[in-house]
Amino acid sequence: MTGSKAMAWAGGVLYFLLMTLLVGGATHASGVAHAVGALLAATLLAGTVRRMPSLALALTLLGSVAVLAGPVGSLRASHEVAFQARFLSFLAVDLVLAFIVATRTRRASTTAVTVTFLMEAALVSGYAHGNDLLADGVIALLALAASCMVGLLVRERRTHAVALRTQEVAEAVTAERLRIARELHDMVAHSIGIITIQAGVGNRVIRTQPAAAREALRAIETTSRETLSGLRRTLVALRRADLADPGGAAPGRAALAPSPGLDDLEQLAAATADAGVRVEVRRSGERRPLPADIDLSVYRIVQEALTNVVRHAGTGSCRVTVDYGDEELSVEIVDDGRGAAGDGPAHGFGLVGMRERVGLLHGRLSAGPRPEGGFRVAARLPLPEPAAVRAAAAS
Repeated sequence: MTGSKAMAWAGGVLYFLLMTLLVGGATHASGVAHAVGALLAATLLAGTVRRMPSLALALTLLGSVAVLAGPVGSLRASHEVAFQARFLSFLAVDLVLAFIVATRTRRASTTAVTVTFLMEAALVSGYAHGNDLLADGVIALLALAASCMVGLLVRERRTHAVALRTQEVAEAVTAERLRIARELHDMVAHSIGIITIQAGVGNRVIRTQPAAAREALRAIETTSRETLSGLRRTLVALRRADLADPGGAAPGRAALAPSPGLDDLEQLAAATADAGVRVEVRRSGERRPLPADIDLSVYRIVQEALTNVVRHAGTGSCRVTVDYGDEELSVEIVDDGRGAAGDGPAHGFGLVGMRERVGLLHGRLSAGPRPEGGFRVAARLPLPEPAAVRAAAAS
């Protein structure tokens, strides 16, 4: 059990204990005091709401029932106080409900809203009488609708933010491709034009004017060297991950095939095994569709890390671990080799490329030797909520 999950469970248990003491031990306190205490106790559920929102909703509903069935039941003569207690006891429930609507799937949100509506309707009808019944019912319904509306607005804003981020990444890629195309066109077209002219001159005067032919060949050599140097700088800047395929695949193959992703890790592991390094792939968490940019980036990170293992680690095995969390995807590549992976000119731009990919997705990357030996690369990428994932995948 992770630390955050343990804290979530601890908060739920403490909330239950405090509610038991509040309702059972302070029997002479007013209903408003019990409702305020229940609302303050609900702050212990902050971690539970993030990790297990359904459990948090059940606990707050249970707390509302305990407050209304205990102190408020004896306050029927004081309608104003009873109303205040009922309103405060529902407030924590509505806050948790807003979080569920904002972050969970439509099906889970609908279920939570339905259960909450039925519970609140039963509580209002059971503990409100006369004119209070209609007033309390309308106010409870309005509060429930307001919490749902806030949750939907937050949900829409998150989905819009994911869509904007995806659009910005696509626009950045398009702009970079256009810049590279212009640079290559200006450099290659100009150089090839000069080379063509000089080659034609040399071909015509090679028998009659050897000196002029030698000069044309010298110009061709100089232009060719400059062009090749410029092309090399451009291609190094691109840092194509395809050229670092551990299985020795031909460059450009990935450009003709669908973009690889986490579903292709086993094939990547098999190709790496052919290169002499056995790869153990471990997965944890609920596997689900990911946005295309995250899926491809994680695959490329694993691919580059395995390339470094094959080239520099001097070991015969390594381990790849992928964890599908609720809010982030984490991947870890660990080997027991020499514990150093160069990233200078002789070794390419592997780690730099990893950091750039992770940075574009607002994630975190750590890479370095392990104290017990070997090298470790770990990346954590935040995940959008499921509805946004489906929208990004569909686009």
